[in-house]
Amino acid sequence: MKIGLIREWKQPADKRVALTPALCAELKQKYPQVDIVVEESPDRTYTSAEYRSEGIEVVTDMADCDVLVGIKEVPIDKLIPNKTYLFFSHTVKEQEYNRPLLQAVLAKNISLIDYEPITWKEGGRILGFGKWAGVVGTYNAFLTWGKKTGKFDLPRAYETNDYEQSMELLRNLELGRTRLIFTGNGRVADGIKEVLDLMKIKEVSPQEFVSQPPKGAYYAQLTSWDLYHRKDGGDWDINHFYKNHTEYCCEFDNYLPYADVFINGMYWQEDLPSLFEKKATRAKDFNIQVIADITCDVEGSVPITMEATDIYNPTFGWSKSKQKQVAPYGEDTIDVMAVTNLPTEMPKNASTEFGTLFLEHIAPLLISGDKDDILKRARITDGGKLTKQFDYLSDFVSQYEKG
Repeated sequence: MKIGLIREWKQPADKRVALTPALCAELKQKYPQVDIVVEESPDRTYTSAEYRSEGIEVVTDMADCDVLVGIKEVPIDKLIPNKTYLFFSHTVKEQEYNRPLLQAVLAKNISLIDYEPITWKEGGRILGFGKWAGVVGTYNAFLTWGKKTGKFDLPRAYETNDYEQSMELLRNLELGRTRLIFTGNGRVADGIKEVLDLMKIKEVSPQEFVSQPPKGAYYAQLTSWDLYHRKDGGDWDINHFYKNHTEYCCEFDNYLPYADVFINGMYWQEDLPSLFEKKATRAKDFNIQVIADITCDVEGSVPITMEATDIYNPTFGWSKSKQKQVAPYGEDTIDVMAVTNLPTEMPKNASTEFGTLFLEHIAPLLISGDKDDILKRARITDGGKLTKQFDYLSDFVSQYEKG
């Protein structure tokens, strides 16, 4: 088997890699029967020289590889027919912008394994950058808050390019009274909480956040059971919630008067109500001034996330009076950070964690056999067709075909 680590072509350039130079060398040592090469790239956080120093060949032609491994979506014109690919395709939720990609994958007889649905037999995702999205998104929340208030001026996370340095900058901030609230309870939320706790910001319960706020800076975490309640008054049940979203109403409005900064790390899908309505931002008691929307569903859980942004222009404003998107940092604005590829701002840290998990859990399945069907369950296409578990995408693909 020959594995190729492909170049990231999507722009703005994503600097992450699925395997660091050291992890490539470790893979070769563990599996001497496997050859691994790396595609030349001017953008990735590790240079070609660093791969070569670990004995990894750097090439410009990947046509003789059996398995091609990347991070983000591969441009259609770069897809090599009849190969097995692993990357985040962003197609399993019928994302409109990637219809052409899925159609091309089928037309080119590509076997596509998506990282997102790679789960343990018992459930739970194996791979992901969620923690690092949470870490960088929280850093960017404070960067935006500093610009909004004029209290401090942080460099961009990608300028520090390092977790420890970024955290040291945050630990040294003089925040004064700052009221933060964040949503979620998965890997993204873990990353958010890690940063807030490293900064020694006091955690309070949702109830205390509203009724008994302490002095100084403090935060509360809101999970789905804090935010959503059954319309019929029935007891909360997480399984019922996931199967019957439309039977629940959102009570995030209760927290709007009491927060300055909101960091959104919750999972959302279209049949869930938004956290608040756009028109609610007109109210005098809508006191949130900065939103770091890590989940970045355009007009989704945060209805004023009007567009996805990039690391070079991370923030836009929402005018409360004009009810439209404007330039950030105005007197009338709620400033929204909605970067789609946050982990690329700390690419070495994020790549090391991802690659370690890949080498430990995914490489053995690729090389030695997928006995628990972990990769099979995540294989979207095979032999020019959608696999059984992803057959629900048939209409999505055919709609594209009809134009």
